Amino acid sequence: MLLLGLDTATPAVTVALHDGGQPLAQLVTVDAHRHAELLAPSIAKVIADAGVSQRDLTGVAVGVGPGPYTGLRVGVVTAKVLAAALGIPVYGVCTLDVIAADTEGERSFLVATDARRRELYFARYDETGRWAGPDVSAPALIPDRQLPVAGEGPMLYPELFPTSTGPAYPAAATLCRLVAAAVARGENAADDAAVAGGWRAVLLPPEPLYLRRPDAREPGAPKRVTP
Repeated sequence: MLLLGLDTATPAVTVALHDGGQPLAQLVTVDAHRHAELLAPSIAKVIADAGVSQRDLTGVAVGVGPGPYTGLRVGVVTAKVLAAALGIPVYGVCTLDVIAADTEGERSFLVATDARRRELYFARYDETGRWAGPDVSAPALIPDRQLPVAGEGPMLYPELFPTSTGPAYPAAATLCRLVAAAVARGENAADDAAVAGGWRAVLLPPEPLYLRRPDAREPGAPKRVTP
């Protein structure tokens, strides 16, 4: 197995190469406005750092959001085009799940990331996985804000989320680990559960989870998109 993982649903452009047991190379660049510019060179670098070629890849793992329209689309489209060109499968995972998988020592917590427009994407988790969300909301209206919160939420709104936990951004190496565990168990269909380190994630189709319409939309079009 040789998985390429990438996520552009947050300000972090994160890319990793994983052999099914451990990451071989990874790169993270935080820049909210240069996803399209940074992603292709990041992919080329991790592949070169691992001493392999694109032809050696056996699958692509991609974070499908939720995330702002433009940045998220860059990653998902790139993953699908690359997988199609190489004739290999592409696997989607909720970006909030990837952040949650790196949040340790909490029995119940939230993950909240920047949705712009003074809103946050969020979901609630326990030690087994996600059991509420993802959704999008004004920060002050997010339920259970007293819980520890991973993701960018506490950085952006410290007065609303007093207890920060876990990483601010997803790690592509963790994304690959979740997908590798699922593939090893033969769980490669949408909505199958993947177990990685005792934590459960869900494989999704490689389609963006926008949760709402892009900024440019027809008059009267609904703002939210049902996940």
